[in-house]
Amino acid sequence: MASLLLGVIYLIFVSLGLPDSLLGSGWPQMQAAFNVPSSYAGYVSMTIAFMTIISALLSPKLIQRFHTKWIVICSILLTIVGLFGFSLCTEYWMLLIFAIPYGLGAGAIDAAMNNYVASHYSGAVMNFLHCFYGVGAMISPYIMALALKTARWNEGYRWTAFLQTGILLVVLCSFPLWQQNEQHEESKADTASAGIKEAIRQRGVITTLLAFFAYCAGEATCFLWTPSYFAGTRNGLSEETIASFGSLIFGGLMLGRLLAGMAANRFGDRLMIRIGAVVELVGIVLVMLPTAGYQTAAVGFVVIGTGMGPIYPSIQHMAPANFGQRYSAAVIGLQMAAAYTGTTFMPTVFGLLQQSFGIWIMPYYLLVFAVLNIGLLELTYQKLRNQIR
Repeated sequence: MASLLLGVIYLIFVSLGLPDSLLGSGWPQMQAAFNVPSSYAGYVSMTIAFMTIISALLSPKLIQRFHTKWIVICSILLTIVGLFGFSLCTEYWMLLIFAIPYGLGAGAIDAAMNNYVASHYSGAVMNFLHCFYGVGAMISPYIMALALKTARWNEGYRWTAFLQTGILLVVLCSFPLWQQNEQHEESKADTASAGIKEAIRQRGVITTLLAFFAYCAGEATCFLWTPSYFAGTRNGLSEETIASFGSLIFGGLMLGRLLAGMAANRFGDRLMIRIGAVVELVGIVLVMLPTAGYQTAAVGFVVIGTGMGPIYPSIQHMAPANFGQRYSAAVIGLQMAAAYTGTTFMPTVFGLLQQSFGIWIMPYYLLVFAVLNIGLLELTYQKLRNQIR
């Protein structure tokens, strides 16, 4: 029973990744279809992320009131509505409307599942699960590329919605498996009842939130703009090839989390984050190299994703140990809100900057946030030095 439930949770993490890379992969063609500036992708991304922030901030209360399985069901359903809605859009403003359920479906499930896994499973499991998020995020650019080759971008969203519907049916069938941990969740309800206002005052929480903001600013910029980076800096590439480059960062994330899952229990969360940061910096340098072909930059984005891989799940997994079970759900909800604040604004800021300076500045933009992320995390460790590890 336990292994079956873990298998369902793996599938849920695949579903978390499926919607995230579609916009970046499809945007070059969507931009042409809607006849809008390239930076308008940022407004869609910003709307999705803003709604995710709202649902992430609501997640502590939802986790207190409902079992995780119900949050998962409702969240996947909202995502399906958003995906089908995108597939029906014929005007740009319609994307902004359907971005609302698209984003609401992401925040609460992300916070709830990360809190659930951090409370019940090891750091290795957390990294493996986030590796499966990378599987979902890597699949969808190829779905979009196939749609562009055989139909049009709308079908990429529609086919992904069908996949999400299948995952929803599996989760519905798995209800009996969740009962083994439901009593455990109920027994922790009182000790994990701290609210957001109380949690944010705990030592190290603010710097952790800022670090999460910086990390997701870089990650989301890669999610949205990697295909456009190749379209703007390399000549002679087909539309299908450019769309498939959206999978580079996600393939790297998947690889990084797979490797981290093998090593996390031995090295611990903090060392995994430090190793990941160094690898990410190496990848950024590779993208910066002035090469004529696309191969070195493509490898660079894979390396960036590999380095990013362990950072997100390790920060999430540390929450109960760093701040205690009482604050865990609220802190993870705040972390998700901070993460999606970075996701909301910073890809849009990059979109405006690249219109003025050129998309070639992307690796330099990523470098700023990589340095901020690791610097703020090191500051957090100092603040927590005298607290329970």
